[in-house]
Amino acid sequence: MTPDQKRAWLAQWDRAAVELDRVHTRELEGLTDERALAASDALLSLARPGDVERRQTSGLVAQQRLFSRLRK
Repeated sequence: MTPDQKRAWLAQWDRAAVELDRVHTRELEGLTDERALAASDALLSLARPGDVERRQTSGLVAQQRLFSRLRK
């Protein structure tokens, strides 16, 4: 990518960021209490750390074992 292309690409994203911010603001202004409550319920019902099976190892030992085999 040439320097001119990079500048054009960055300028395009600068313009897009402004428009995305406007869209986000409009969406928040139009958000009803019911939809906000439903969204927060959905977010809070996601898996929590206690719901996920705890890993017994980090995998580092297995990785080192694999590297050792590849070295041979």
